[in-house]
Amino acid sequence: MTELNSPHSVNSTPPRALLPVLQKVKSSYKQWFEFYNLIPKSHRYSLGVRIDTLFVEIIESIAIATFLPKTEKVSYVRIAIRKLDTIKILLMVLWETKSLDNKKYLLLSVGLEEIGRMLGGWNGQLTKSFEKNSG
Repeated sequence: MTELNSPHSVNSTPPRALLPVLQKVKSSYKQWFEFYNLIPKSHRYSLGVRIDTLFVEIIESIAIATFLPKTEKVSYVRIAIRKLDTIKILLMVLWETKSLDNKKYLLLSVGLEEIGRMLGGWNGQLTKSFEKNSG
């Protein structure tokens, strides 16, 4: 039996379950990545690169927040919300300049709106918990 086919190979271990909001961001990023190379070069290496970077930074912020105590999570969740809002605006610019067609823009926007609701809910829960404990 080769090492790749052994029962202890990397592929035999199921991936760890992700926080639902992190799973949704990952899914939206994969969708974005499919469209990235279809964007005209004039925007691909400017707005496209920036959007790509913001997605990675959102993933990083959420991942960090998951391992912090409740009192420290809020700032990272809010960073993720700010970066998500920036992505929405940059995607709107791509769409308005016809660098992203209606269908692609709609597909990305629907996922980003859901992520926004999830992050907003998380932020609300953390804020209420913080106010309750400090008041």
